[in-house]
Amino acid sequence: MATDKQDLGELGEKLVAASCNCPRCKRARTLKRLPINFRCADLICDFCGYLAQVKATRVDDVDRKPDSILGAAWGPQKERMDSGIFFPLFIVTVAKSGKKKAIYYLSADLQDASIFEPRNPLSATAKRAGWQGFLYKLTHVADRLVRIK
Repeated sequence: MATDKQDLGELGEKLVAASCNCPRCKRARTLKRLPINFRCADLICDFCGYLAQVKATRVDDVDRKPDSILGAAWGPQKERMDSGIFFPLFIVTVAKSGKKKAIYYLSADLQDASIFEPRNPLSATAKRAGWQGFLYKLTHVADRLVRIK
């Protein structure tokens, strides 16, 4: 059974796949969801191979760009950053009422290491002890976030 956060993530991926054109080839309905736990990417264009990450968050106001959002596992993200690899990011904001939604986009070439902030590893008593996530800190790149829906 999926958690609320997993359901929100799935909603975000489905919304982007259904309503956004591929940013690279511009084709409609070619963005497809990747298998769960595919590292650092959630969508692929089945025409040109474009990969992208999707993050969804619940907010009070979908018209306001989020200051930060939860990322995923820090280890794989850090490895890619150290190699100069950044994935484009779709941010789906969902009103707490569930009625309004917005999609923002941050291309890979507008990202740098300063937007990734490692979180503290989980405690030894946690179910996934030692696991470390990260936050996307977006305040200083808010002008780079483009609302597309």
